[in-house]
Amino acid sequence: MSDQNRPASPSRWSRVLLKISGEALMGDQGFGLHPPTVSRLAHQVAEVQRMGIEVCLVIGAGNIFRGLSLSGQGIERTTADYMGMLATVINALAMQAALESLGVYTRVISAIPMDQVCEPYIRRRAVRHLEKKRVVIFAAGTGNPYFTTDTAATLRASEMSCQAIFKGTQVDGVYDSDPRTNPDAVRYDTISYDEVLARNLKVMDASAIALARDNNLPIIVFSLAQDGGFAGVLRGEGRFTTVCAG
Repeated sequence: MSDQNRPASPSRWSRVLLKISGEALMGDQGFGLHPPTVSRLAHQVAEVQRMGIEVCLVIGAGNIFRGLSLSGQGIERTTADYMGMLATVINALAMQAALESLGVYTRVISAIPMDQVCEPYIRRRAVRHLEKKRVVIFAAGTGNPYFTTDTAATLRASEMSCQAIFKGTQVDGVYDSDPRTNPDAVRYDTISYDEVLARNLKVMDASAIALARDNNLPIIVFSLAQDGGFAGVLRGEGRFTTVCAG
């Protein structure tokens, strides 16, 4: 498949970052990677890339290791966070393999150098990969403990000059409470960064929301399970919530 002659994008976005949790890769399992689920998500990313949109990803590690939850249980917090960063590399490599099986050129770029399996993070090189229509997967968070993959996603989206962050979740937007436990939960079509922070709505962690606000970077929250998925939301279809300036 050639990197050239992509069709023009019908979306108003030309470069975006998709943030998904590690749990999104484990399907109905309680742990690890579920290959059919990884393949389904890769198909969604490939569809967007073939629309002519430049795509980068950040994937969490909760399906393998949660540094914060295990810190204080005999593992020092900094060490636990580094272990979580390494788990994100495993997920990134799995997604790379799934995308390349679909003929999508992909690069995994790690904030922690490990040259045998992926590239080190160099901003200009990452931008060039995007310009060549390669999907770029950023792994190992920011490379620093005490920062989540949400913050890493906002940081990388800002550095790559992405026009938006798309946060794929289990629900179709931002609600005032958990719609899976509260049938009366109210969904927002649009909500401000400040209101998300004030209401502690858990869209992303507070530092990620503040960084997005400071860089005027909208966050689009949608369900990975809805019809059309990622590509549909980029075309303005389906249900989603936009977090932006008030």
